[in-house]
Amino acid sequence: MIGLVLAAGAGRRLRPYTDTLPKALIPVDGGTTILDIALHNFAEVGLTEATIVVGYAAPEVHDRQAALERRHGVRLTLVHNAKAEQWNNAYSLWLAREHFGRGALLVNGDTVHPVSVERTLLAGRGPSILIAVDDVKKLADEEMKTVFDADGRLKKITKRMDPGDAHGEYIGATLIEPYAAPALAEALEATWRRDPNLYYEDGYQEYATRGGEVRGAPIGDVEWVEVDNLADLVRARELTGWQWGP
Repeated sequence: MIGLVLAAGAGRRLRPYTDTLPKALIPVDGGTTILDIALHNFAEVGLTEATIVVGYAAPEVHDRQAALERRHGVRLTLVHNAKAEQWNNAYSLWLAREHFGRGALLVNGDTVHPVSVERTLLAGRGPSILIAVDDVKKLADEEMKTVFDADGRLKKITKRMDPGDAHGEYIGATLIEPYAAPALAEALEATWRRDPNLYYEDGYQEYATRGGEVRGAPIGDVEWVEVDNLADLVRARELTGWQWGP
Protein backbone atom coordinates (compact mmCIF):
# COMPACT_ATOMS: atom_id res chain seq x y z
CA MET A 1 0.00 0.00 0.00
CA ILE A 2 1.12 3.53 -0.81
CA GLY A 3 0.19 7.03 0.25
CA LEU A 4 -1.53 9.24 -2.32
CA VAL A 5 -1.89 13.03 -2.19
CA LEU A 6 -4.02 15.09 -4.58
CA ALA A 7 -2.17 18.42 -4.80
CA ALA A 8 -2.86 19.74 -8.30
CA GLY A 9 -5.35 22.55 -7.66
CA ALA A 10 -4.64 26.28 -7.86
CA GLY A 11 -6.23 27.37 -4.57
CA ARG A 12 -7.17 30.83 -5.79
CA ARG A 13 -9.01 31.72 -2.56
CA LEU A 14 -5.68 31.47 -0.72
CA ARG A 15 -3.90 34.23 -2.60
CA PRO A 16 -1.34 35.71 -2.15
CA TYR A 17 0.10 32.44 -0.75
CA THR A 18 -0.90 30.55 -3.87
CA ASP A 19 0.35 33.13 -6.35
CA THR A 20 3.45 30.94 -6.69
CA LEU A 21 2.75 27.85 -4.56
CA PRO A 22 0.21 25.03 -4.68
CA LYS A 23 -1.99 24.80 -1.60
CA ALA A 24 -0.12 21.74 -0.35
CA LEU A 25 3.08 23.80 0.06
CA ILE A 26 1.57 26.59 2.15
CA PRO A 27 3.35 26.71 5.53
CA VAL A 28 1.12 26.07 8.53
CA ASP A 29 3.72 25.78 11.31
CA GLY A 30 7.00 27.58 10.67
CA GLY A 31 8.47 25.82 7.65
CA THR A 32 6.05 22.90 7.94
CA THR A 33 3.61 22.69 5.04
CA ILE A 34 0.31 20.88 4.53
CA LEU A 35 2.21 18.35 2.39
CA ASP A 36 4.72 17.80 5.20
CA ILE A 37 1.86 16.89 7.52
CA ALA A 38 0.43 14.40 5.01
CA LEU A 39 3.79 12.72 4.47
CA HIS A 40 4.50 12.67 8.20
CA ASN A 41 1.20 10.86 8.75
CA PHE A 42 2.03 8.31 6.06
CA ALA A 43 5.39 7.59 7.67
CA GLU A 44 3.79 7.29 11.10
CA VAL A 45 1.57 4.42 9.88
CA GLY A 46 4.46 2.64 8.16
CA LEU A 47 4.11 3.71 4.54
CA THR A 48 7.39 4.17 2.68
CA GLU A 49 6.11 5.23 -0.75
CA ALA A 50 3.71 7.95 -1.84
CA THR A 51 2.39 9.37 -5.09
CA ILE A 52 1.59 13.07 -5.41
CA VAL A 53 -0.63 14.32 -8.21
CA VAL A 54 0.67 17.78 -9.12
CA GLY A 55 -0.50 20.42 -11.56
CA TYR A 56 -0.60 24.10 -10.62
CA ALA A 57 2.92 25.31 -9.67
CA ALA A 58 4.17 21.73 -10.09
CA PRO A 59 7.86 22.79 -10.36
CA GLU A 60 7.68 23.91 -6.72
CA VAL A 61 6.92 20.34 -5.66
CA HIS A 62 9.56 18.93 -8.00
CA ASP A 63 12.16 21.26 -6.49
CA ARG A 64 11.34 20.05 -2.99
CA GLN A 65 10.99 16.35 -3.78
CA ALA A 66 14.42 15.21 -2.59
CA ALA A 67 14.20 17.25 0.61
CA LEU A 68 10.73 15.89 1.36
CA GLU A 69 11.97 12.34 0.85
CA ARG A 70 14.87 12.89 3.23
CA ARG A 71 12.74 14.58 5.85
CA HIS A 72 10.00 11.95 5.99
CA GLY A 73 11.65 8.75 4.77
CA VAL A 74 8.97 8.32 2.11
CA ARG A 75 9.92 7.79 -1.54
CA LEU A 76 7.87 10.05 -3.80
CA THR A 77 6.51 9.65 -7.31
CA LEU A 78 4.96 12.69 -9.00
CA VAL A 79 2.11 12.40 -11.49
CA HIS A 80 1.47 15.54 -13.52
CA ASN A 81 -2.04 16.76 -14.32
CA ALA A 82 -1.72 19.11 -17.28
CA LYS A 83 -5.41 20.06 -17.00
CA ALA A 84 -5.37 20.92 -13.30
CA GLU A 85 -6.30 24.57 -13.84
CA GLN A 86 -9.19 23.72 -16.18
CA TRP A 87 -10.65 20.46 -14.83
CA ASN A 88 -11.65 19.23 -11.39
CA ASN A 89 -10.09 16.46 -9.31
CA ALA A 90 -11.99 13.44 -10.64
CA TYR A 91 -9.49 13.60 -13.47
CA SER A 92 -6.57 14.02 -11.04
CA LEU A 93 -7.44 10.83 -9.18
CA TRP A 94 -8.01 8.95 -12.43
CA LEU A 95 -4.50 9.91 -13.57
CA ALA A 96 -3.15 8.06 -10.50
CA ARG A 97 -5.04 4.83 -11.31
CA GLU A 98 -1.90 2.75 -11.85
CA HIS A 99 -0.64 3.88 -8.46
CA PHE A 100 -3.77 3.31 -6.38
CA GLY A 101 -3.92 -0.11 -8.04
CA ARG A 102 -1.42 -1.14 -5.35
CA GLY A 103 -3.83 -0.02 -2.65
CA ALA A 104 -3.64 3.49 -1.27
CA LEU A 105 -4.27 5.79 1.61
CA LEU A 106 -5.53 8.88 -0.20
CA VAL A 107 -5.56 12.36 1.34
CA ASN A 108 -6.44 15.69 -0.15
CA GLY A 109 -3.53 18.10 -0.41
CA ASP A 110 -5.46 20.83 1.39
CA THR A 111 -6.57 18.94 4.51
CA VAL A 112 -4.86 19.17 7.89
CA HIS A 113 -5.75 16.30 10.23
CA PRO A 114 -3.99 14.16 12.85
CA VAL A 115 -2.54 10.72 12.09
CA SER A 116 -5.41 9.18 14.04
CA VAL A 117 -7.44 9.49 10.81
CA GLU A 118 -5.04 7.24 8.88
CA ARG A 119 -5.00 4.81 11.81
CA THR A 120 -8.79 4.71 11.87
CA LEU A 121 -8.89 3.86 8.17
CA LEU A 122 -6.26 1.14 8.48
CA ALA A 123 -8.03 -0.37 11.48
CA GLY A 124 -11.25 -0.57 9.46
CA ARG A 125 -9.80 -2.38 6.45
CA GLY A 126 -12.18 -4.76 4.74
CA PRO A 127 -14.50 -2.73 2.50
CA SER A 128 -13.21 -2.11 -1.01
CA ILE A 129 -13.30 1.66 -0.36
CA LEU A 130 -13.40 3.14 3.14
CA ILE A 131 -13.90 6.88 3.56
CA ALA A 132 -13.18 8.93 6.68
CA VAL A 133 -16.34 10.62 7.95
CA ASP A 134 -16.83 13.30 10.58
CA ASP A 135 -20.22 12.57 12.09
CA VAL A 136 -19.71 14.98 15.02
CA LYS A 137 -19.41 18.50 13.56
CA LYS A 138 -22.41 20.55 12.57
CA LEU A 139 -22.79 20.63 8.78
CA ALA A 140 -23.45 23.56 6.47
CA ASP A 141 -23.97 23.93 2.72
CA GLU A 142 -20.35 23.73 1.51
CA GLU A 143 -19.36 20.41 3.10
CA MET A 144 -19.03 17.12 1.16
CA LYS A 145 -21.95 15.34 2.81
CA THR A 146 -22.64 11.60 2.98
CA VAL A 147 -25.61 9.28 3.42
CA PHE A 148 -25.30 5.54 4.12
CA ASP A 149 -27.99 2.87 3.80
CA ALA A 150 -29.16 0.55 6.57
CA ASP A 151 -26.31 -1.87 5.76
CA GLY A 152 -23.69 0.90 6.07
CA ARG A 153 -22.95 1.22 2.34
CA LEU A 154 -22.62 4.63 0.74
CA LYS A 155 -25.89 5.80 -0.77
CA LYS A 156 -25.04 9.41 -1.59
CA ILE A 157 -22.01 11.71 -1.44
CA THR A 158 -22.45 15.29 -2.57
CA LYS A 159 -22.27 18.91 -1.46
CA ARG A 160 -25.76 19.43 -2.89
CA MET A 161 -27.74 18.02 0.01
CA ASP A 162 -29.72 19.38 2.94
CA PRO A 163 -27.29 19.16 5.87
CA GLY A 164 -30.11 17.77 8.00
CA ASP A 165 -30.33 14.70 5.75
CA ALA A 166 -26.62 13.83 5.95
CA HIS A 167 -24.94 11.26 8.18
CA GLY A 168 -21.67 13.19 8.26
CA GLU A 169 -18.98 14.93 6.22
CA TYR A 170 -16.34 13.20 4.13
CA ILE A 171 -13.07 14.77 5.29
CA GLY A 172 -10.87 14.02 2.28
CA ALA A 173 -9.17 10.78 3.37
CA THR A 174 -9.83 7.34 1.86
CA LEU A 175 -8.47 3.82 1.98
CA ILE A 176 -8.64 2.14 -1.44
CA GLU A 177 -8.08 -1.61 -1.53
CA PRO A 178 -6.16 -2.96 -4.55
CA TYR A 179 -9.03 -5.11 -5.80
CA ALA A 180 -11.28 -2.03 -5.99
CA ALA A 181 -8.89 -0.13 -8.25
CA PRO A 182 -9.99 -1.30 -11.73
CA ALA A 183 -13.67 -0.61 -11.13
CA LEU A 184 -12.90 2.69 -9.40
CA ALA A 185 -10.74 3.79 -12.35
CA GLU A 186 -13.62 3.00 -14.72
CA ALA A 187 -16.06 4.95 -12.55
CA LEU A 188 -13.71 7.94 -12.38
CA GLU A 189 -13.22 7.92 -16.15
CA ALA A 190 -16.97 7.82 -16.72
CA THR A 191 -17.29 10.74 -14.29
CA TRP A 192 -14.75 13.11 -15.82
CA ARG A 193 -15.80 12.24 -19.35
CA ARG A 194 -19.38 13.11 -18.42
CA ASP A 195 -18.25 16.43 -16.95
CA PRO A 196 -14.58 17.33 -16.33
CA ASN A 197 -15.68 19.76 -13.59
CA LEU A 198 -16.85 16.95 -11.31
CA TYR A 199 -15.15 15.92 -8.08
CA TYR A 200 -13.56 12.54 -7.42
CA GLU A 201 -16.29 12.08 -4.83
CA ASP A 202 -18.67 12.03 -7.81
CA GLY A 203 -16.53 9.12 -8.99
CA TYR A 204 -17.17 7.41 -5.65
CA GLN A 205 -20.88 7.97 -6.24
CA GLU A 206 -20.57 6.41 -9.70
CA TYR A 207 -18.65 3.47 -8.23
CA ALA A 208 -21.31 2.95 -5.55
CA THR A 209 -24.16 3.28 -8.07
CA ARG A 210 -22.53 0.55 -10.14
CA GLY A 211 -22.58 -1.74 -7.10
CA GLY A 212 -19.15 -1.03 -5.62
CA GLU A 213 -18.77 -1.15 -1.86
CA VAL A 214 -18.02 2.18 -0.19
CA ARG A 215 -18.35 2.42 3.57
CA GLY A 216 -17.66 5.11 6.13
CA ALA A 217 -15.19 5.15 9.00
CA PRO A 218 -16.22 7.67 11.70
CA ILE A 219 -13.14 9.55 12.90
CA GLY A 220 -14.57 10.52 16.28
CA ASP A 221 -14.29 13.91 17.92
CA VAL A 222 -11.18 14.97 15.99
CA GLU A 223 -10.08 18.50 15.11
CA TRP A 224 -9.26 18.92 11.43
CA VAL A 225 -9.67 21.55 8.71
CA GLU A 226 -9.92 21.72 4.94
CA VAL A 227 -7.83 24.74 3.93
CA ASP A 228 -9.91 26.48 1.28
CA ASN A 229 -9.50 30.12 2.31
CA LEU A 230 -7.51 32.41 4.57
CA ALA A 231 -9.74 31.80 7.58
CA ASP A 232 -9.18 28.06 7.18
CA LEU A 233 -5.42 28.68 7.06
CA VAL A 234 -5.60 30.53 10.38
CA ARG A 235 -7.44 27.55 11.84
CA ALA A 236 -4.87 25.10 10.44
CA ARG A 237 -2.11 27.08 12.09
CA GLU A 238 -3.98 26.86 15.40
CA LEU A 239 -4.25 23.08 15.09
CA THR A 240 -0.70 22.16 14.15
CA GLY A 241 0.40 21.92 17.77
CA TRP A 242 -1.35 18.54 18.11
CA GLN A 243 -0.72 17.41 14.57
CA TRP A 244 2.77 16.16 15.33
CA GLY A 245 1.69 14.20 18.40
CA PRO A 246 0.40 10.59 18.64
